[in-house]
Amino acid sequence: MKTATVKELKEELKFRSEDDLMKIILRLSRFKKENKELLSYLLFESNDEDDYVVNVKTLMDTMFTALNTSNNYRLQKGVRKILREAKKYVRYSGSKETEVAVLIHFCRLMRETHPQVMRSKTMRDLMARQIILIRTRISTLHEDLQYDFERELNMVEV
Repeated sequence: MKTATVKELKEELKFRSEDDLMKIILRLSRFKKENKELLSYLLFESNDEDDYVVNVKTLMDTMFTALNTSNNYRLQKGVRKILREAKKYVRYSGSKETEVAVLIHFCRLMRETHPQVMRSKTMRDLMARQIILIRTRISTLHEDLQYDFERELNMVEV
């Protein structure tokens, strides 16, 4: 079975009625949790991006406090899971400002919540990759935002 391209889907959706579109969306939301989460973001949270960022940061805070620190393997696995979740929520938003704010918060939590994480070379490398990614995203933002985010990032790096 061949999957249709985005252009083909867009053309086909133009010819559907509102009822058909609603049925398609509801059916799509039944299959994957990510589809439901994206639909929830688009319907309920996309109009207030600042509140969305606060909610994602709060979720990350609770995930970091619940990390299993019994051994290094479990700790690293938990940190990677938190990063994966954070990037998923950033992907829903599609906003570079949201991405930068969430990733800076992730790096800050890594440093402050569990300092033993930074003893591992793997985690230091992960943090370095995230900082490089943050710097590239910051360079694409407006100058005022660049200044604010650079200050925040410098506080995390020290």
